[in-house]
Amino acid sequence: MDEARAREILAAAGLPAGEAGLLALGENAVFAVGGLVVKVGRDAELFERAGRELALASWLEEAGVPAVRAAEEKPRLVDGHPVTVWHRLPEAVRPPEPRDLAPLLRAVHALPEPVGFTLPRRELLGGVERWLRLAGDAIDPADAAFLRERRDSFAPAAAALTPHLAPGPIHGDALPRNVHVGPDGPVLVDLETFSSDLREHDLVVLALSRDRYGLDPAAYEAFTEAYGWDVREWEGCAVLRGARETASCAWVAQHAPTNPKALAEFERRVASLREGDPEVRWYPF
Repeated sequence: MDEARAREILAAAGLPAGEAGLLALGENAVFAVGGLVVKVGRDAELFERAGRELALASWLEEAGVPAVRAAEEKPRLVDGHPVTVWHRLPEAVRPPEPRDLAPLLRAVHALPEPVGFTLPRRELLGGVERWLRLAGDAIDPADAAFLRERRDSFAPAAAALTPHLAPGPIHGDALPRNVHVGPDGPVLVDLETFSSDLREHDLVVLALSRDRYGLDPAAYEAFTEAYGWDVREWEGCAVLRGARETASCAWVAQHAPTNPKALAEFERRVASLREGDPEVRWYPF
């Protein structure tokens, strides 16, 4: 789905496609339409997830958790594409920081399971096979086999973990980029990865960002201080981290056939995992 096709869907939904401003184009095309934000899903398979995302928004609103708010309760299916409509957030007053994420996660982690719909498990490793298949011959078969072996060892290890925190609802992709700091404070955005699983999943993300992606250690310390606990103190941290690193490598692999920078980054990441070096810097591409 390209931008032109997404605009056709907007028009078919009765929305002013010509006035819409494109905000993002990925698995969804996201448009600003006046005081609304409209998300157009890539295909009908995302319809169920779109409905769950809207239900999540209502549930978080009822619970008093600051998050994006739905403008329509149900998704539309327009020409085979799910369309959801949201209230547009006010302009950001500053970029989000890790410490802004902490109170939002504490609020989410205090919630019980929702009533009326079921959250999926956080399947970190579920996409590995598909991403490696999409990489095809662009990557070394030995690297693909290495990642499959890691997946097969980390999956049962993660399932056997004894958590420190009580399991339950999690954001699933707990990074500062999924926080919007408006005039009334930080709010959660991007609810697509909400799951029910170990709360530690949400905390390992920033620990890995500190070690692999160059997050300032002081910013990480501000996050853990605001949250009230450092997941690195938990004996299961290395297992969840290893699973996430495996998934992150495989995710990059799918871009290797058409992007030389992605291939180079994939090879860097795999080499660091083979060498067992937990601090080799990983980069976007």
